[in-house]
Amino acid sequence: MKDKIKIIKGDITKRDTDAIVNAANRTLLGGGGVDGAIHRAAGKELLLECRTLNGCETGSAKITKGYNLKAKYVIHTVGPVWSGGGRGEEKFLTSCYANSLTLAAENGLKSISFPAISTGVYGYPPEKAVKTAVAAVLSFLKTDSVIHTVEFVCFDDQTYSLYENELARS
Repeated sequence: MKDKIKIIKGDITKRDTDAIVNAANRTLLGGGGVDGAIHRAAGKELLLECRTLNGCETGSAKITKGYNLKAKYVIHTVGPVWSGGGRGEEKFLTSCYANSLTLAAENGLKSISFPAISTGVYGYPPEKAVKTAVAAVLSFLKTDSVIHTVEFVCFDDQTYSLYENELARS
């Protein structure tokens, strides 16, 4: 299963996978960080389609076309805001990864790229988020035969190292 996972340093909006995952807010109407970058790169059509989806709950996922992106689809998931770890944040973050992967597999997608969900303005400690992300993806891949490649796309060297170390430990 680990052979299906790649760690990439770069810009998720440039990935040429079947889907990229958007660390979205509940409205799905764009925002800062990864969410804003994906909306800008995809073009106004993404916003128009997102308006028809009626938002998304924390831990859930919804799919749209990729429009001007190399990726054919965008899977939008809403990560938890970190509140100290006692409000189900790990469960919600695990659900983000599991639901995104399930949606990809249900749509016959073979490759997917994830950002480090919730580690930006939502304040999730990167070390904890990476551990949860890797565990969730490995767990999913144990029983899935559709998805061939899962990328963790890292914006900086620190996040890249966290994923590298966690994958080596798992």
